[in-house]
Amino acid sequence: MKFFVDTAEIDEIKELHALGMVDGVTTNPSLIAKSGRDILEVTKEICDIVSGPVSAEVVALDAEGMLAEGRKLAKIADNIAVKVPLTWAGLQTCKTLSDEGTMVNVTLCFSANQALLAAKAGATFISPFIGRLDDINIDGLELIDDIRTIYDNYGFETQILAASIRSANHMSECAKIGADVCTAPPKVIKAMADHVLTDKGLAGFMADVKKAGITIL
Repeated sequence: MKFFVDTAEIDEIKELHALGMVDGVTTNPSLIAKSGRDILEVTKEICDIVSGPVSAEVVALDAEGMLAEGRKLAKIADNIAVKVPLTWAGLQTCKTLSDEGTMVNVTLCFSANQALLAAKAGATFISPFIGRLDDINIDGLELIDDIRTIYDNYGFETQILAASIRSANHMSECAKIGADVCTAPPKVIKAMADHVLTDKGLAGFMADVKKAGITIL
């Protein structure tokens, strides 16, 4: 499973990238607004760091506006994936950009039907939002499973990019289901390394080391 990091903070991307934990990056206007920098400038800098797909989101709501913005964003770098919402206008934009050879990430997916439409429109990625479904007492992981089944049934090449990841458990469950990609905040990716028994075992080892006066250097 590929790891995309969901942030626009350059230092966080560099840290995870150095460890081989970044296969791509997802951004949106809200994340870039938090950085306080120009959207095109930040996106270009991220593309220079990461060789994998970097999702950059349009802000227009109509197909004509989305297409114009998408084409402008695609010129930033060859690894840009234009991010469009899962609306009818978004699907129209997806089809046109995909036909032009641009990667497209269709976002804000909350149903299997929406995911099916995105695949038919040629989406490179579909982004189902797990956490937001969980927030309204709908099992977000079940949606990932449903999309996996449909895509496998018909051989769609659209990659399932599980989004709105809230916990390390979401990451492992998506991996078991067969999501192609998970995009998560840096803190969630780092939390995957945590386990109470690891901490307990390390504390025991260190107590023995101190008692025995062991040194390496």
